Amino acid sequence: MASASFLRPQRSGCSLVVDVSPGAPRTEIVGVNKWRGALQMKVAAEPKEGAANEELVRFVAERLGVPKGTIKFLKGQKSTHKVLLLPVSAEKAAALLERE
Repeated sequence: MASASFLRPQRSGCSLVVDVSPGAPRTEIVGVNKWRGALQMKVAAEPKEGAANEELVRFVAERLGVPKGTIKFLKGQKSTHKVLLLPVSAEKAAALLERE
């Protein structure tokens, strides 16, 4: 993830642009879609009754070390292309999302 084009500074943290593929065997970051400027992720939950969104938020919150409730959807709750508001700087988010 050399380029963090999927992270954009915001007044209260940063936004994360993510393309999600639900129904995977495990939740993981798989790469960057440079054309769309989005982090590509697989999510180990089906997109029924918000389960995939909940799993996405759980994973990102755990990776960033923040409470789940501090992550908000700006766009795409019913889409595979989403924008989340994160309560950390873009630099910190990039460093924490890149670690394995």
